[in-house]
Amino acid sequence: MAISLSFFPILAALLVACAQAATVVYDFNITWVLANPDGLMVRPVIGINGQWPVPTMRATVNDTIIVNVENQLGNQTTTLHFHGLYMNGTTEMDGPAMVSQCGIPSGSQFTYNFTINQSGTYWYHSHDKGQYPDGLRGPLIIEDPNMPYKDMYDEEVVLSLSEWYHEQAQTLIPKFINKVNPTGAEPVPNSALLNDTQNVTVPIEAGKTYMFRMVNIGAFAGQYVWFENHTMTIVEVDGVYHEPAEASLIYIGAAQRYSFLITAKNETDKNYAFVCSMDTTLFDTLPADLNYNSTGWLSYSASNENPTPAFVDELVEFDDMTLIPTDRQGLLPEPDQTITLDVIMDNLGNGKPYAFFNNITYTSQKVPTLYTALTTGEDAVNPAVYGEFSHSFVLGHNQVIEIVVNNLDTGKHPFHLHGHNFQSIARGAENAGTFDATNSSETGYPAMPMRRDTLVLYPSAYIVLRFRADNPGVWLFHCHIEWHVDQGLIATMVEAPLEMQKTITLPDDHIDACKAGNVAYAGNAAANTQDFLDLKGAPKAPAPLPAGFTPRGIVALTFSCVTALLGLATIAWYGLQDMGAASMEEEKRRVAAIDPANARTEM
Repeated sequence: MAISLSFFPILAALLVACAQAATVVYDFNITWVLANPDGLMVRPVIGINGQWPVPTMRATVNDTIIVNVENQLGNQTTTLHFHGLYMNGTTEMDGPAMVSQCGIPSGSQFTYNFTINQSGTYWYHSHDKGQYPDGLRGPLIIEDPNMPYKDMYDEEVVLSLSEWYHEQAQTLIPKFINKVNPTGAEPVPNSALLNDTQNVTVPIEAGKTYMFRMVNIGAFAGQYVWFENHTMTIVEVDGVYHEPAEASLIYIGAAQRYSFLITAKNETDKNYAFVCSMDTTLFDTLPADLNYNSTGWLSYSASNENPTPAFVDELVEFDDMTLIPTDRQGLLPEPDQTITLDVIMDNLGNGKPYAFFNNITYTSQKVPTLYTALTTGEDAVNPAVYGEFSHSFVLGHNQVIEIVVNNLDTGKHPFHLHGHNFQSIARGAENAGTFDATNSSETGYPAMPMRRDTLVLYPSAYIVLRFRADNPGVWLFHCHIEWHVDQGLIATMVEAPLEMQKTITLPDDHIDACKAGNVAYAGNAAANTQDFLDLKGAPKAPAPLPAGFTPRGIVALTFSCVTALLGLATIAWYGLQDMGAASMEEEKRRVAAIDPANARTEM
């Protein structure tokens, strides 16, 4: 048998990769701990192994990561999602509760086991009950000895951005999704954090170049970032290396990541501020006591004063759509399937505010969607088996998929796709309106589109994304503002379900977690294992509002009802009072003054 000489270099590379690969094990005991990151209030936060902030996870491309989780929260289930990792061949390790697994009940153990085939800047967080704003989130760095910029910097700095709340998520969510908040005003944070603290100092040496890996681990606010008197050279977004691009200010939406190079000055007589400023246009109200900036300093010398940041009167962000991937991957061909999703924020019949894709607000089903895909046989290709309110789309294996998102809302939304990055081929400017596919032309699309896994959609505008469905699994597509996830701004991509059935076997601890939580783990969305097309009993969203109701109408009706009830209560209270003698005499004098003829000496 003839063997091509080109085979030997490939074999050698594979042997080297296998020799270098390692197994990285993390043992995570998830518990409540006390913390005061902004110096304003001590509160319970979710920590790992009795510590908070939680550790930064690290591994190298081709490593296997094993995370042994023990949930000791006592009062909540939990999961872990490794944001941005494709989980090729292991969709069951993706982490969203009631999507790829059951929540891990308190007192239970669960193991995540997956191999890394990508490098870059990522993060991990809980994907259960809007929980991660309470602190269960941290950076995840995957090193690559062959990364294209490894010879261009001397040291690495990891910085996380977030907002912080003094109340726990499970207190805030019921207040937020409530009929007394019909306009859906999201909870405004109490503080901005940098590396889960404030006033961060980064020691640097003159003349050296640093690669900053910056991760927005927040639940809500995008942040503007700038370094005074220093230029950022962007080299990576969301785990994808791009050709160097200089920027003076960048915008990092919730869940996005940027890596950039900064070269230190040769002089060491000054320190310089850098600022991370929350996007306050996302907030319905701006409390007078909110400091929406977090400040750090590039410290050339500990003996130098850390200066007050200069006032910035205009925030002009770098346009990430102009980036070109270093692999120069060309525009994917015309899509085999196009999914159009319209973003709507509205109320349902219970008066509470929800978020919708195409008038459907996501509702978890009785069976995790992945388990339905694995246990419904040939019917797994029928979207109906996953339940209407999982908002599932079945994708063909290796097909090119296009997702068009039209924002019918006046706020920004950072949209994230699990299991893939995507080509960002079009984004409308603010108030551009909806995407008109009939008038679009691919001649206007970039030849080598920027790729990432989370893209910010502007108010009253659109985005167009394209990816190849080459990773069988169940993957969410959702806004990464956690309050909007809680409201239901989610769709489900069920990718090549029949392929999944050939390759995936659920580990025992998946089934054990479901049993411990009394959750079904087979059948359609209604847990029907006999007739997969009988969806009777599948969870649904609340009924719609009666025609003609609007949020303002709800507010007016609510206050009218409250006012009427208070008025009736006052009348009833007054009528039930037992008037004393003095009050009776006063009443007789009042009546006599009105009409002396009606005055009597006795009552």
